[in-house]
Amino acid sequence: MSEAPLLEINNLTVQFPSVHGWLTVVDQVSLTVWRNEIVCVVGESGSGKSVTVQAAVGLSQAKGARVLNGSVRFQGQELVGMSIRQLNRIRGADIGFIFQEPMSSLNPAYTVGEQIAEVVRRHKGAGRDAAWKRAVEMLDRVGIASAATRVKDYPHQFSGGMRQRVMMAMALACEPKLLIADEPTTALDVTIQARMLELLVEFQRDSHMSVLFITHDLGVVAKIASRVVVMYGAQVVEQAPVVTLFRAPRHPYTAGLLEAMPQVALERGHDPVAIPGVVAQAHAWPRGCRFNPRCTLRQDGPCTTDAIPLTSYGDALSRCVLTGTLTAGLARAEAAP
Repeated sequence: MSEAPLLEINNLTVQFPSVHGWLTVVDQVSLTVWRNEIVCVVGESGSGKSVTVQAAVGLSQAKGARVLNGSVRFQGQELVGMSIRQLNRIRGADIGFIFQEPMSSLNPAYTVGEQIAEVVRRHKGAGRDAAWKRAVEMLDRVGIASAATRVKDYPHQFSGGMRQRVMMAMALACEPKLLIADEPTTALDVTIQARMLELLVEFQRDSHMSVLFITHDLGVVAKIASRVVVMYGAQVVEQAPVVTLFRAPRHPYTAGLLEAMPQVALERGHDPVAIPGVVAQAHAWPRGCRFNPRCTLRQDGPCTTDAIPLTSYGDALSRCVLTGTLTAGLARAEAAP
């Protein structure tokens, strides 16, 4: 693409303090989000996906993290090293957020209307009446019935699914250029999750905003993503367009995630296949490929000695010594019990 990415993360490394010293929880991660696209970051819990995104916009630093090195550019502007005041002008206005647990993001002491209106007043300079009207409009757009009445209710008066809709209304009230959604559908039942995803895609299509969606659910990825970033052990292990990734994953971890999906296994005529073992902790990353203790294709030496670089294959990247020869069929055959 000739134009610059909307969001560009380059070699971002993030550390947290611990009894083991400073632990690297994001290790030289790079990813881009172009205008008018949905990018999903996927991986198991502890892979570093949420910390990557939170650190990129200055949220994890409040939790004690430090950005050791790397660059984060939004609309060409460097965010790393930016002051909180400068970041606050961007966050909520040009970058909207939806998090997994809305009750930790919504203030129980204020009505949902007051909270949405406050965002509009702060970032758009709207008056009180205009901001309140916008709050009602947004609640209606996300499908909350009787919005003019419900706007006066407090967060605890909404169900979990309705609170997540309120968060979506708040995140989109200022028409951000980028929406960051950090596992927003994880705690919802399947029917509500499907409707939330439909709403998100509708907003994205209508407003042409970009979305960076963090999830551990490849089923969600298949429904909404144009590109996918797979993380494991604080690193990016594969990046690909969604069609490429589902048709022919080039990293055994990605292939394992697909094989663990009931719908994929059902289509292929076998039971879901779990990835053996567990993710190592950050203070005990294995040498070489960080997935090697769990990988059925591991080769002693190439996979267990030196760090594995990301390698290009077509329009994608993979962090595997077998990238040039690995096929989806080989990964499945070798991973099957």
